[in-house]
Amino acid sequence: MKTEHILVIRFSAMGDVAMTVPVIQSLAKQYPKVRITVLSRPFARPFFEDLAPNVGFMEADIKEEYKGVKGLNALYRRLIAKQFTAIADLHSVLRSDYLRMRFNLDNFKVAHIDKHRKGKRKLVASNGKKLVQQPTSFQNYADVFAQLGYPIHMDFTSIYGDGKQGDLSILPQEVFGVGENAISLEDKHITEPWIGIAPFAAHEGKIYPIQLMEKVIQRLIHNHPHAHIFLFGGGKDETPVMNDWAEKYSQLINASSHLNGLKQELILISHLHVMVSMDSANMHLASLVNTPVVSIWGATHPYAGFMGWHQDPANAVQLDLPCRPCSIYGNKPCARGDFACMKNISPELVTEKIDSVLNKR
Repeated sequence: MKTEHILVIRFSAMGDVAMTVPVIQSLAKQYPKVRITVLSRPFARPFFEDLAPNVGFMEADIKEEYKGVKGLNALYRRLIAKQFTAIADLHSVLRSDYLRMRFNLDNFKVAHIDKHRKGKRKLVASNGKKLVQQPTSFQNYADVFAQLGYPIHMDFTSIYGDGKQGDLSILPQEVFGVGENAISLEDKHITEPWIGIAPFAAHEGKIYPIQLMEKVIQRLIHNHPHAHIFLFGGGKDETPVMNDWAEKYSQLINASSHLNGLKQELILISHLHVMVSMDSANMHLASLVNTPVVSIWGATHPYAGFMGWHQDPANAVQLDLPCRPCSIYGNKPCARGDFACMKNISPELVTEKIDSVLNKR
């Protein structure tokens, strides 16, 4: 009898790929005799390396090697050689639609994600807005597997396993500082809170103003003078800001400038007491390693279904404005022109949420 083998397709973006992990791990544990292969872009491999033994990863560079219809046909030939028995399209964009069509024509069992666009349109409507919780991405992904005959009971804590964290010893020493300001790993988590801050996102409507975030940092240092604050983010516009902060405040380390890739970032994040993030990939990275997140929401809203896995809604910082949310992905211009949804969030409110999480440790 042919071994059951599911192909899971999700190419991007980082946060969306990360959100597949709790679902895929739950599937793998519930169906240990079913092989599962995740098809994604090369960056995503660290998400799946430490999951159940029946989970594999297959990378595809769809921007270069498998570009265009010719490239997708080459990718399809590579895929059918793997003898899959079911295809789960968790992306449903042009590239995955094309692959799905090819599998359909060859009589494979195929299912694809329902993105619930109608409900999301009502959520962001300028007139007649309906502020109703939409199905989460986790549920939408799980529904695809149910269509294929694999209903899932969601059961996930961390990519490292329940109660476990990544191995700090493989990280570069520079992440922990040098000289008098070096962090002692022997005293870690005894008296010194470890705080992560990921202050950026892909779109302006999802970014807490830099001047206000610096005030949050100042308040954290005042409230927790022995805290270690790690900064995450690596864009060309982001790095100078974080380097400037790290020079100005001795408690800060620009972790992303020292870490070598996603695998090392996940290890460090797994040891944080709290991560402060926008509605961005870093919220989901922290969620995959069971780290609590204080998330700051502006143009977008948790009701769109993109809150991090098992994150406490009480730790979401947001304002009730009649125009919110105005965008599912945060990529629309502000109709008011002032981004009040972010600029009117006080640093005191953000700090209070962070302190609340730290007080529970």
